[in-house]
Amino acid sequence: MEARLARPVFCTVITLVFLNSVWGAGYRTRNFTVSAPSGALAKEIGDAAERWRQTLSTEWIGKEMPPWSQPCPIHAKVGRHLGAGGATSFIFDQGQVFGWRMNIQGSRQRILDSVLPHEVTHTIFACYFRQPLPRWADEGACTTVEHPSEIAKQERMLIDFLKQRRGIPFSQMLAMKDYPRDVLPLYSQGHSLAQMLLESSGKQAFLVFLADGLKDENWPRAVKQHYGYENLQVLQNSWLSWIKAGRPRLDGSPSQIASNVPAVRKGAVVRGQSPDDSPRAGAAGSGHSAAVTVSSVYAQMAASASNDRTGAVRR
Repeated sequence: MEARLARPVFCTVITLVFLNSVWGAGYRTRNFTVSAPSGALAKEIGDAAERWRQTLSTEWIGKEMPPWSQPCPIHAKVGRHLGAGGATSFIFDQGQVFGWRMNIQGSRQRILDSVLPHEVTHTIFACYFRQPLPRWADEGACTTVEHPSEIAKQERMLIDFLKQRRGIPFSQMLAMKDYPRDVLPLYSQGHSLAQMLLESSGKQAFLVFLADGLKDENWPRAVKQHYGYENLQVLQNSWLSWIKAGRPRLDGSPSQIASNVPAVRKGAVVRGQSPDDSPRAGAAGSGHSAAVTVSSVYAQMAASASNDRTGAVRR
């Protein structure tokens, strides 16, 4: 999923991904307005979005988010032949977040069990932190709530990327505020690292870690303080060991990663809208509005495919 300052080029990509969508019917819930090919689908998507909003906000921040002052419009393109994907935009302005818009596409099932929870989790993080997260953390954590079949795709891609030496060193990845040119490895690595940290200490600890790191953007310090890794290279090697061991389930202790899986050989390197009372990690800082768009990895893949066919898309 992608979050960056809105730019004409990026808007073109999203337009191509969702071109020729037909909004056939509408439905309104407390926090969402839905346009979909039929009234039944619009209602199903709207009701599911509300359930995910309630369930996931309770899981992540311990309580349901207050209602937004304005609903988030959802435009849904539904078809069995469509790849699962989404794009959510919102604005940060002096510590507030508003101006929600969400485009989603895919089969009915993938929209309900993967695209919606992923996109809704982006809105939860936006309301909680009130500022953009590092790309790996935002995309990675949102992917953990998708259907196992979608997560399996990320895990398979990760192995391929590591074999192809397309991995991103943690010294670069943890501080990334924007997307690299080779964006897909960021999604796969971000999901994998987020999953490892979440299994080791849980969701609330993960949010506390991110909030602390955002204060000074000293991620080596935050990693050591919250997860006990001496530096980012130690974290990276422990993560590689966890991957090599087949991602064994963790018991809540970060030390289990280093003690219960094979060590990576020495020198191994990854190459390659109204305010609510949610806790805040800090305001956006600049005092200026920042329009942020978040789109799924599958939207990126669809855009890339369109580029190959037409030559019309540039990143």
